[in-house]
Amino acid sequence: MRSTHQRPVPRAFSRRSVIRAFGAVLAIYLSPWAAASSQAQQQGARTMNHYATQKSLSDAVDGGGLLVVAQWQAKPGEADKVAAILDRFLPEAQREDGVKLFLISRARDNPAQFLFYELFRDEAAFKAHQESAHFKTWIAGEALPLLAKRERAQYALM
Repeated sequence: MRSTHQRPVPRAFSRRSVIRAFGAVLAIYLSPWAAASSQAQQQGARTMNHYATQKSLSDAVDGGGLLVVAQWQAKPGEADKVAAILDRFLPEAQREDGVKLFLISRARDNPAQFLFYELFRDEAAFKAHQESAHFKTWIAGEALPLLAKRERAQYALM
């Protein structure tokens, strides 16, 4: 029987897709990104590589936290604009006090798809993230209007 406090996982976030996403995130986190052809991908690699040298995986998951996994689909013709916004946003999000891990990736086979893997210290840190100036400006103000689809789910680390 399902507990009443558990939230159902949205259809886009099946157990298999979350496991695949976690594996992909770990692969990115534990090894440097390959050189990319576009400037946005190169900037993302620099951001992620710098971030990976600042934190270890054990540091990030120590003590649990609130995990948020999000998937975005940009509107046709808007994917590069979304990527440019995320390049500016990502370093700010990674520096937030309550952020333990914050990674964004772009699908290789469909560059209009983005995957977010965000680990916050707790619910209060997640709320502070959503109230931050950089979230309100770049995500709520600039990126969200360029999306065809946005889905997210929350998890507790085990």
